[in-house]
Amino acid sequence: RAGLGTGDTRGSAAGVGAREVTPVQFTVLGPMRFDMGERSAEVAAGPRRDLLAMLLLRANRTVASDILLDRLWQQPRNADALRRLRVHVHRVRATLDDPDRIAAESGGYRLRVDDGELDAERFCDLVDRAAACADEPNTCVALIRAAMAMWHGAPYEGVDLPDVAAEVQRLAEKRLVGLELLFTAELRRGRPESVLDELAETVARHPLRERLQGTLITALHRSGRRAEALAAFRAARKVMVDELGLEPSAELRALELRILQDEPVRASPAPASASPGPRPMQLPYSPPGFVGREDALAELDWLGSEADTPRICAVVGAGGLGKTALAVHWAHRSRDRFPDGQLFLDLRGYSAEQPLSASEALATLLRSGGIEGAAMPSGTTERAALFRTMVAGSRMLLVLDNAHSADQVRPLLAGGDRCFVIVTSRDAMPGLSVRDGAHRIFLGPMTDREARLLLTTTLRPARPDPEVATRLMAFCARNPLALRIAAERLRSIRSGEVGEFLADLEQRRALDVLDIDGDSSASMRAVLSSSYRHLESATAQLFRMIGVHPGHDLDVYAAAALVDAADAEHVRRELGRLVRAHLLEETARRRYRCHDLVRAFAREVADDGDQATTALRRLLEYYLRTAVRAAILVNALDEGTVDVEQRGAQTTAAPVLHTHDAALTWLDTERTNLVLAVEQAAHTDSADVVTDFSTALGWYLDLGWHLDDAETVHRAAVAVATARGDGAAHGMALRHLALVKNRRGDTSGAVPDMEQAAALLAPTGDPMKRADIAAALGLLYAQSGRTADAVAQLRRAVQLYYELGERTQVHWPLTHLGNLLARQGHWDEAEQRLRAAVDLAQEFASLPSQAHALHGLAVLCRDTGRGAEASRMAAQALAAARAARIPLLEGLVLHELGSIHEHLGDAEQAARRRAEAAAVLRTLTPQSRLP
Repeated sequence: RAGLGTGDTRGSAAGVGAREVTPVQFTVLGPMRFDMGERSAEVAAGPRRDLLAMLLLRANRTVASDILLDRLWQQPRNADALRRLRVHVHRVRATLDDPDRIAAESGGYRLRVDDGELDAERFCDLVDRAAACADEPNTCVALIRAAMAMWHGAPYEGVDLPDVAAEVQRLAEKRLVGLELLFTAELRRGRPESVLDELAETVARHPLRERLQGTLITALHRSGRRAEALAAFRAARKVMVDELGLEPSAELRALELRILQDEPVRASPAPASASPGPRPMQLPYSPPGFVGREDALAELDWLGSEADTPRICAVVGAGGLGKTALAVHWAHRSRDRFPDGQLFLDLRGYSAEQPLSASEALATLLRSGGIEGAAMPSGTTERAALFRTMVAGSRMLLVLDNAHSADQVRPLLAGGDRCFVIVTSRDAMPGLSVRDGAHRIFLGPMTDREARLLLTTTLRPARPDPEVATRLMAFCARNPLALRIAAERLRSIRSGEVGEFLADLEQRRALDVLDIDGDSSASMRAVLSSSYRHLESATAQLFRMIGVHPGHDLDVYAAAALVDAADAEHVRRELGRLVRAHLLEETARRRYRCHDLVRAFAREVADDGDQATTALRRLLEYYLRTAVRAAILVNALDEGTVDVEQRGAQTTAAPVLHTHDAALTWLDTERTNLVLAVEQAAHTDSADVVTDFSTALGWYLDLGWHLDDAETVHRAAVAVATARGDGAAHGMALRHLALVKNRRGDTSGAVPDMEQAAALLAPTGDPMKRADIAAALGLLYAQSGRTADAVAQLRRAVQLYYELGERTQVHWPLTHLGNLLARQGHWDEAEQRLRAAVDLAQEFASLPSQAHALHGLAVLCRDTGRGAEASRMAAQALAAARAARIPLLEGLVLHELGSIHEHLGDAEQAARRRAEAAAVLRTLTPQSRLP
C-alpha cells in the first residue's frame, strides 16, 4: 500500500494514462475534516458526513448498502432508497476529488484509505508503540505526547450513529490508556510535579478509574504533598462507595497504607492492557464422530479465510441441532488460522442458570487477557473498550456460545478486521445481521444422508436396520441430539424390544424415550424447556395454546382464536418471536408449523384445565364460522343451513373472504386441520360442533373428491348424533355418508343408507330436508338403474325447492333430471330443464353448477347432432369448471370435448382432449365412480 504523501500511482507505474493518486489526510479525532495537499475542508453536518463516517469505520472493507440504508435513514432496501444512497456516494466522491476512492462492489461500497491517511489509525499506532516501550519512559512520553497532539475533540464530533458511538468509546478508552501510560512514564522520569494539574483534571473527569486515582495519589506523595495524597485517597474511596457500593481495590488500599507508614511509593506499573498475556487456547473438547454439515463448514471456511468477508458469523437454529458442535469442530480444525489465540465463552443464554450479562462476559474475557484487580474497569462500556483494545490487531477467534440475544453479544464484538467471531444461538439474531453485518448460517435438521450416517457412526460396530433407521429419523426430526439419544437407548435394549421402543416413540411418548436419566444436556425435554423458559409471558402463552391445536400447521387467525385475540398483527408478532426462538417454522403463505417433538412438548406445558378447554372451543368456533362462510361463497352451502349466529358474535381476528377463489383456497388450505378438529371435537365437550361441520363441509368435500376426509367427518357426525339422540343430525350426516359410498362405487350400499336418512328426517317435518333427500335419492336411483323412481324423486325435489322459494338449490336436481331425461330420449324436456339449470346457476354465480349444467347441455347437443353448439357449450363448461377449481368436473368436460371432436371428425383434437381428461382424472381416487 502507498505510504503517506508518496504521490505514487495505482496500477502499472509505466502504464499509459496512469492516474496520480492524491494522498488524503482524514481527520476524525474532533470535527471531521480532510486535507488534500493545499485543499483543506471540514465535512459539513448532514447525510454526507454520516456516510463518510460509516465508510471510514470500515475502511478498505465493503459496507453493504442495506447496512448503510438502515444506519443513515432507518430505511429498508428499495429502488428509491438505493437511488438516494447513490446520489450521496456520488457527492462524497466529488468532494474527495478522486472517483476511485469509493468503489461500488458486492452490493455495497468500499472506501480506500491508505496507510497513515486516517488520524485515528495513526493515533492508535502511536499508543501501541508507546505501550511496547513502557520501560523506556522518555520514548514512551514522546510517543504519547505526539498521539495526544492529534486529539482535537470528541471523535467523529457531531455524528450521531450507533456504530460510530461504539468506535468513539473505543478511541476514548484508547486515549485514557495512553494518558495512564503518559502519567506513569512521567513519574518514572522523576517529574511528578509536571503532570499534577493535567492528572488531577483527568481524574476529575474519570473518577472511577482506580489506576488514574492511584497515579494521582502517588504523584502527590512524591511531590512532598503527603496530606493531599491521603485526602485524594479518601476522595477516591468516597466516590467508589457512593457510586458503586464498593471499597477501593486491595492495591489502592495498600498504597494508602504505605503512605501512612512513610514507606517508599514507586510509580504505578504500566497498564495491564498494554502488554499481552499468555496466548489463550480455550476451545472445549470436540468429541469424535462429527458427521455431515459440509455446507455450513464450507461457509465458515470461506468466512474465516477471506479478508473482505464479514468478521461475525451467527450460527442459529433450534436446540439440539448441533450449533455448538459445529462451531467447536470448525474452530479446532481451523486453529492455525488464529495464531494469537482462541477464546470460548458460554453466555448461558438458554441454560438453567441466569444468562451472563455483557459486563460479566467482558470481565471473563478480560481476565483471559491478564486484566485483573484495579486494572479491570467497572463499567460495561469501559470494559468493552478495553477488550477491543486488548485484541486490536490480533488474529484471534472468539466463540460466543449459547447467546440469548443480539444485545447480549454486541458489547463483546471485537474491533478490527483480524478477529473472527462465531456466535451460536437459538435466537435468529436478525439484529446482529442488520446492524452489525453478521453473516448468518441457519442450521436446520440433518439431511437424510447425514442422519443415517450419524446413526451408523454412533451405533458402531452394530449396523442399524434400514427400516428402523428410517423410522427413527422421522420421529427425531433428523435432530442430531435426538438421534444420538435414540441411538444410546437402542444400545441398551435387546433386539426383541426394538419394536416396543419404536412404538413408544409413535405413541406420543417420544419425550420420555429421548431422555438420558440424570443428564439434562442429553434430554430433548430439557432442551425444549430451556427455550420455553426464556419466552416472554405472552409468547409463552401462545406456545402453550399451540399445543391445543390438533393440526400440524396453523395460520395467524387460528393462533388468534387460541389466545382470544382480535389484533392479528399482534399475534403475528408473537408468532414471529416463536420463529426466532426456533420453536416454530414459518412456511409458505405465512403459515406456521412445528415438528412432532416440539408439538409434544407444547402439549405437555399446555394447561389441561379450563384454559385449554376454552381455547379449543374458540378454535372450533372460529373454524366452523369460517368454513360456513367459505362454503357459502363456493356455492357448496346455502345461507342459514348452519346457524352460526346462535353461537354468538365473532370476537377474534378472522380472514376476509369475499370471492369464490379466496374461499376455496382457504378450504383447501385448512382441510386437514378442519378434519383433525372434527376428530378431536368428537371426544370432548365440544362435540356439538361436529354435526355442523358435517353439514357445512359436505358438498365441498364431495365436489372436491376428498372422499377419505368426507368419510371421517360424516362418520364422526353420525356417532355424535347417535350418542346425543339427534335424529335430524343423524339423518343429515348419513345422507352425506351415503353420497361418499356412491362416489366409491358402492351404490348398492349407498341407497339403503340414503333411505334410512330419509326415515330419520321425516319426523322433523322440514320440507327443505325432504327436498334435499329427494334430490339425493333421485341421483342414487338413477345410478342403480331405478330410472322411474329416480325421475319421480328428482321431479319432487324440483317442485319442493320451487315451492319453498329455494331457487339457489333447484339447479342441482334440474341438471340431474335433464341428464336422465336426455338418456331416455326426451330431448325437448331435457333441454328445457338443462337450460333452466344454466340460467339459475348463472343468476346465482354458481361456477360448479354452471359447469355441471353446461356439460349436460353439451352432451345433449352432441347426441342430437348439433356438434358446433355442443363444442361451444363444452368450452363454456370447461371454463366454469376450471374457474371453480373442481378437477372432477374439469375431467368430465375434457372427456366430453374429446367425444365432440371425434363426432366432428377431428381425431387429433379428440385424442388430445381425452389425454388431458385422463391426466386430470388420475388425480382422483382410482376406485371412485365418476357420475
